[in-house]
Amino acid sequence: MKILKIVLAVLLGYVAIVVAFESLIGILQPQNQSTLVITTTDDTGTTKDRVLARLESSGHMYVAANHWPRSWYRHALAHPNVDVEVDGHKAPFVAVPVTGAEHDRVQADNPTGFGFRLLTGFPPRYFLRLDPR
Repeated sequence: MKILKIVLAVLLGYVAIVVAFESLIGILQPQNQSTLVITTTDDTGTTKDRVLARLESSGHMYVAANHWPRSWYRHALAHPNVDVEVDGHKAPFVAVPVTGAEHDRVQADNPTGFGFRLLTGFPPRYFLRLDPR
């Protein structure tokens, strides 16, 4: 029974760390030279900005849903016409879901480290290619 309590405490502690990390990323939305701001639209027409890492592979620009909170990703799938701000310049794009060999290539070109995956709770990773419109 004591071992079960210890395992449960460790598991709950890990979940608390993941929730805290994901919450801080969502609240702070840190920006730097390798980020962009995507503006998505929900079903009510409300727009929302989200800071994301800017990924590149084979001359195309991508973003990844690598966290559990991913409403921006669901909005981009439902309403693929998005606006993207890169280096202070905003332009219209189409968000295209990436699958198969393209997904594997983008993943290989932009791997995430074990530490990051541990802190985020090992979420599945999905990519969107951003095509200018």
